[in-house]
Amino acid sequence: QVQLVESGGGSVQAGGSLRLSCAASGRAFSPYAMGWFRQAPGKEREFVAAVRWRFGTTYYADSVKGRFTISGDNAKNTLYLQMNSLKPEDTAVYYCAADYTATSIPAGSPGAYDYWGQGTQVTVSS
Repeated sequence: QVQLVESGGGSVQAGGSLRLSCAASGRAFSPYAMGWFRQAPGKEREFVAAVRWRFGTTYYADSVKGRFTISGDNAKNTLYLQMNSLKPEDTAVYYCAADYTATSIPAGSPGAYDYWGQGTQVTVSS
């Protein structure tokens, strides 16, 4: 049974930084890709960032480009999201996701991922 556990959420003032972590366990091999999504109250879940490990290709939503950085250690099944220059509109529950099937679905689509974490709350105050 795959488990994804997020950590690092919290409350911060606008302009501040947070670093989210996600640890994957339960499979003998590493996921092909991992990503971060977020969901604000009353809104649909939206893509934030993703990485496909084979070539280290990263993907970002336009709203976070230049402010957020996705990274990780594929061998350790660990994913990070460094979030700088946070804005109140970044407030959401952030979810980690993993793809263990090497899907051809675009990395920005929730359908590309087989497993999801429980989420960690990020609150940015103005």
